[in-house]
Amino acid sequence: MSQLSKLLKSLALDAACEPKLDAFVTLFERWNERINLSASKSRDEILEHVRDSLHVVPLLRDRGSVLDVGSGGGFPVVIAAICLPSNSFMALEPVHKKQAFLRTAARELGLDNLDARAERVEAHTLRDYDAATSRATMDLRDWLSLAIGYVRIGGLAIGFEAQVRADLPTGTRREPYALDNKQRALVILERVS
Repeated sequence: MSQLSKLLKSLALDAACEPKLDAFVTLFERWNERINLSASKSRDEILEHVRDSLHVVPLLRDRGSVLDVGSGGGFPVVIAAICLPSNSFMALEPVHKKQAFLRTAARELGLDNLDARAERVEAHTLRDYDAATSRATMDLRDWLSLAIGYVRIGGLAIGFEAQVRADLPTGTRREPYALDNKQRALVILERVS
């Protein structure tokens, strides 16, 4: 059983996602050679990003509409769209060649639930998502403060934390996890008013 299979099982995610996740990794490798989606070059490094991204999927399971900002190479938005076909994902990526990759991934992987736009978050006018995610796009405190304005009451602003931060907004909670012997955490802020 592969690391990916084990992780899907431990997160209670459908094992049927694995072939599509593998297809995404292959597509990512092809595009990464041409347009530098990420500094990760080996398949193992790319799979680490996939495994990291999978940790957010259970939090999004009951969240119908999700905004992902700075979507770049598709982490976590493409991974979540693969695993949660009934959710609706909006990916904002202002770099046109990266947005083209996201559109290609949506088309080739049959992700009708993924809308990728070449747009900056500041220009995005929708403000009633069930969740907003971003992975390593901006300072974590800044991201949570910004994201909370894009979700409805009861919605979640979610970020990925590599090192524990003491300066996050009041009410932020952590869901720690291990990734290849490294401690990581999802940081979650719920909009209460």
